[in-house]
Amino acid sequence: MNKDFFAHKTAVIDEGCSIGNGTKIWHFSHIMPNSTIGNQCNIGQNVVISPEVVLGNNVKIQNNVSVYTGVICDDDVFLGPSCVFTNVTNPRSGVNRRAEYSRTHVGKGATIGANATIVCGHDIGTFAFIGAGAVVTKNIPPYALVVGNPAKQIGWMSEYGHRLEFDQKDIAVCPESNETYILKEQQVYKTHLVK
Repeated sequence: MNKDFFAHKTAVIDEGCSIGNGTKIWHFSHIMPNSTIGNQCNIGQNVVISPEVVLGNNVKIQNNVSVYTGVICDDDVFLGPSCVFTNVTNPRSGVNRRAEYSRTHVGKGATIGANATIVCGHDIGTFAFIGAGAVVTKNIPPYALVVGNPAKQIGWMSEYGHRLEFDQKDIAVCPESNETYILKEQQVYKTHLVK
């Protein structure tokens, strides 16, 4: 195992996982076998990374998050405090469903807010923004802003995390980056237009 990462002395790191350079793993977190964590990640305290989970580079996981088998997070994903993923749609204590884990893919740059729940088998699009406490029960498109239980889309977000306001030509500008976006057929795309 690569040793170019920091792990607090209370963290438990099982044999057979891969941890990238510059990653930090904090108090009481458990990294389980065959999981893969990219470079420059930050794993907060009391986090569980289950077997075969894949985290890209620069993934930020806040305290008390459970990332279960079947989850794949691309680069630059943010997982807020106490958010949770499921991996079986119909769990029963007396029924072993380990062979039935569903996959959940979180796209590059997506944010999942505090206490949100991601029901397994759904994809979170690139740069999507899941509001605090939301319960995701379906696929979320790129750049979508969703809130509530069940999560409903209420708008669109820029890559810098600002709500996008589209004009009559379906063009929006991020107030922080000045990057432009276009809304076309209920999908948002970043453009190279100069506004």
